[in-house]
Amino acid sequence: MEADADVEPEGLAPEGAGPDTGAMAMAGPSTDADGAVDLNVHPSGIVPTLQNIVATVNLDCKLDLKTIAFHARNVEYNPKRFAAAIMRIRAPKTTALIFSSGKMVCTGAKTEALAREAARKYAKVISKLGFPAQFKEFKIQNMVGSCDVKFPIRLEGLAWSHGHFAQYEPELFPGLIYRMQMPKIVLLIFVSGKIVLTGGKKREDIYQAFENIYPVLTEFRKLPNPGEEASMAQLMMAGGGGGGGGGAQYAQQ
Repeated sequence: MEADADVEPEGLAPEGAGPDTGAMAMAGPSTDADGAVDLNVHPSGIVPTLQNIVATVNLDCKLDLKTIAFHARNVEYNPKRFAAAIMRIRAPKTTALIFSSGKMVCTGAKTEALAREAARKYAKVISKLGFPAQFKEFKIQNMVGSCDVKFPIRLEGLAWSHGHFAQYEPELFPGLIYRMQMPKIVLLIFVSGKIVLTGGKKREDIYQAFENIYPVLTEFRKLPNPGEEASMAQLMMAGGGGGGGGGAQYAQQ
């Protein structure tokens, strides 16, 4: 008997519960009817995109990982390197870490609903192999989001001004690490304006953390240096001198 982790199996009903309508309702960002960003929820006008959701579930039975690795497809199991079997499916594109205790960690989903759907599929594959797998204690443990504020940021100034929360060591890591207390989210802030937010258990935490940090980012927005702009303008418009004439001739070609 071989269980195919790529085929869409039937859903596994949780203990006394129907579909998670709450997770389904939270599958996307808050928008108006015409698809525009809801500025009441996202005053900055920027909605972080969820990149990864880590969820756990208890299958409530002991598992023989060798049997799972032998009979199921797309499974890796090397007990000398890692104590869990690693199973993958393509829809939703996710990876599961399956432990002999019956605990499972599912990563890679982009929404709460897809995380639950993927976990159910893994549970169904395992149940097809003869294990009495249940679907209990499903919980989202971590969310990772990202966004781009579209302007460069003075990380040195931000780190100095927010020293209690910020850590910036460019020799070790190019981004500033900002540990927000409420909500409890860790932000990676890069000079380019790219932001990564991690540690949330609800997407609202990710959204709120970004709205909290956005005014700080605008305060430390890196403005163009007027001297540099003038030098660039002179180079572009150079009409005299050896270097300038060469630049003008090149631009005319």
